[in-house]
Amino acid sequence: MIRILLADDHEVVRKGMSAVLAQRSDWELCGEASDGREAVRLASKFQPHVAIIDLSMPGLNGLEATRQIRREVPRTEILIFSMYEDEQFVHEVLSAGARGYLLKSDVASQLITAVETVARHKPYFTSDIAEKVLEGFLKLNTGGESQGQGLLTAREREIVQLLAESKSNKEVATVLNISVKTVQTHRATIMRKLGIGSIVDLVHYAIRNKLVAP
Repeated sequence: MIRILLADDHEVVRKGMSAVLAQRSDWELCGEASDGREAVRLASKFQPHVAIIDLSMPGLNGLEATRQIRREVPRTEILIFSMYEDEQFVHEVLSAGARGYLLKSDVASQLITAVETVARHKPYFTSDIAEKVLEGFLKLNTGGESQGQGLLTAREREIVQLLAESKSNKEVATVLNISVKTVQTHRATIMRKLGIGSIVDLVHYAIRNKLVAP
């Protein structure tokens, strides 16, 4: 029995994907999450064989959730599904530890095959994404992280997302279980690293880098 965790912030999407997964009697949907933090918590609790993670989720996006799940439950394989075809995002989710990348437009026709493949610890990409992966490998030694993302730590990326979602310093501190002063220190460091001077610029940065939905 293959245990599967599904994470997407839209209930209708989860229901649709659950219906597709239900075609396999030897698969069990062990948990559903509506945001990245819940996905990490449920992955630690249920130890799924495969976690299907939406790239764009509130609170903690799919990229950061992938990093945390792979760190806490290394045997869980991650299948990212997203509307984005950008080469940079494909490269980043692979670097974070994802085993596959599936476009949302291909979910209905390819989800079963994708899950079967990553459950066998093999990579899976739809054809368009496979081309992006090849391009990424060919350019691996000629480019770096885009738009400053490589400058930020995992905690700083979390804070960027939360601030861009209009959370106050106090709310960010509560979510991350740190002090308001620590949030302020991180915020100042982020602004310096990215060379920006306002929360508006920070929001624009987060949108450009798909840390939050526009």
